[in-house]
Amino acid sequence: MRYWQNLRSRCMSLFLMIVGLALLGQSGAAASTRVYLVEIDGAISPVVASYVDRALRQAADQGAEAVVIRLDTPGGLSSAMDEIIQDILQSPVPVIVYVAPEGARAASAGVFITYAAHIAAMAPATNIGSASPVLIGQDGQAAQPDDTMQRKIVNDAVAKIRSLAERRGRNADWAEQAVREAVNISAEQAVAQNVVDLVAPSLPALLDAVDGRTVTTSAGQVTLRTRDAEVVPIQMTLIERFFQVLSDPNVAYILLSLGLLGLFFELANPGSILPGVLGGILLLLGLYALGTLDVNWAGVLLMGFAFLLFLIDLYVPTQGVLTIGGIVSFALGSLLLLQSPASPAFQLSRAVVVAVTATIAGVFLLLVYLVARAHARRPQTGKEALLGAGAVVRRTLDPEGMVFVEGELWRARSLAGTIPAGRTVRVVGVEGLVLLVEPAIEEEPAVQVRRLAGDVRRWRPLGALFRRG
Repeated sequence: MRYWQNLRSRCMSLFLMIVGLALLGQSGAAASTRVYLVEIDGAISPVVASYVDRALRQAADQGAEAVVIRLDTPGGLSSAMDEIIQDILQSPVPVIVYVAPEGARAASAGVFITYAAHIAAMAPATNIGSASPVLIGQDGQAAQPDDTMQRKIVNDAVAKIRSLAERRGRNADWAEQAVREAVNISAEQAVAQNVVDLVAPSLPALLDAVDGRTVTTSAGQVTLRTRDAEVVPIQMTLIERFFQVLSDPNVAYILLSLGLLGLFFELANPGSILPGVLGGILLLLGLYALGTLDVNWAGVLLMGFAFLLFLIDLYVPTQGVLTIGGIVSFALGSLLLLQSPASPAFQLSRAVVVAVTATIAGVFLLLVYLVARAHARRPQTGKEALLGAGAVVRRTLDPEGMVFVEGELWRARSLAGTIPAGRTVRVVGVEGLVLLVEPAIEEEPAVQVRRLAGDVRRWRPLGALFRRG
């Protein structure tokens, strides 16, 4: 009897152990289910393409269940878009593109990325469309190709998006309309027309809705297990964030302007070092940023020409005319720099253009004013400082003698006959080390000194303000 009781007790313990291990395994499996989240909020740039590539590689290496790309973009560069599409198509991990949050959009390049996803979803109050390609010329503006070239560009884009639509089983006819006619539709219309797979109000709702779906990746068919999965955000690295900030056209414009300004001050006052070093670094960063954008290089040349005019005005007496021309050139270059209608996501803010141009104009107009005011003052050193100065005769001038002026004894020659010692004279000229003098006019001496000083004033280059001594 006792034997059977012991046997039953052992069987019960073994059963409980098996159940416990099974529950533990299920909880462990549930805990290990992870979905990676990638955020794209803004224009599609090379930095964004690099970020997506790194995220997909990391998800594949760590065995993620899926990758969700939360998308809100007005479009971007086709080269960066192509890289993202290739990464999605080659990914062994299912990729879910989720146009969110409410009010977001997937326009232009965003349409192609959405169509490339294994599962496409949208939040309520979002829209998708406007995928017409525009050819960018070398000047950064929308080019007007001939009819043959335009057909080639459009047909290439149509073939690409129809291929993606057929691969994912989505509406290829609407995709073609989005390219040819730039049509837009809302999230609900997109689901009704089989443009996207579903509408989800939140990320947890999206993961619940796609749980159990089977998709085909580069590694074969994969059944999603996303219900109650852990969401792991993949953030941009510090370097990616830094270069993403640089890819902002407004930041690129400011860096370019500050870089040119730093080089100007270095050339205006050689040996300062710091303005030149900072200016060179900022200029190179600005040029890097412009290299990632649809930039109008005519605008860059106009901005560079403006600072060339500022520099020439350092050494050429133009009464500030070149400075005014430089300000006009800088303003025109700023307006042309990144105003391509083909890429509205990469256009400059007019407020930023006005603020930077006004600052540059204010700086150089202030320099011109300071130089003009400095030239209006009586010279304090050199021969010019002696002209109009009062002197006392120490040794009779007949016609030469000695005078005491500005705390020093000078040899002088009278231009008005003999002048006895003790008389006051004024300097009217300098010949080598001999002063030319004449009797001082007692009335209105201050007026005479100012008049004589004014006779020798002349406009000097802007660079005189920066020179020492």
